[in-house]
Amino acid sequence: QVQLVESGGGLVQAGGSLSLSCAASGIIVSGNVMGWYRQAPGNQRELVAIIASGGTTTYADSVKGRFTISRDNAKHTVYLQMNSLKPEDTAVYYCTFRGLRTYWGQGTQVTVSS
Repeated sequence: QVQLVESGGGLVQAGGSLSLSCAASGIIVSGNVMGWYRQAPGNQRELVAIIASGGTTTYADSVKGRFTISRDNAKHTVYLQMNSLKPEDTAVYYCTFRGLRTYWGQGTQVTVSS
């Protein structure tokens, strides 16, 4: 079992910045992938960014150049720095951990006002 505890998020004006973090605990296997998905009302959950334990990253086209994902393997923690936020970034952001199976955090709200 893996538990994920998210922090960060909140309300910000368009053009502003927010950061998210997610700490994993429990049975942490090496070679895992951590990251973030988001889901806006009426939409499906979509990839935001993921990072492998070796550092390889994948970003959604919509956030490239604005969001940066990073991780601290010693702390089993993943971070998402979100800059130049847009109203369309408004969603519940979910942390994910993929090892032997996939785990999800409880979600944290990010709201960007225009």
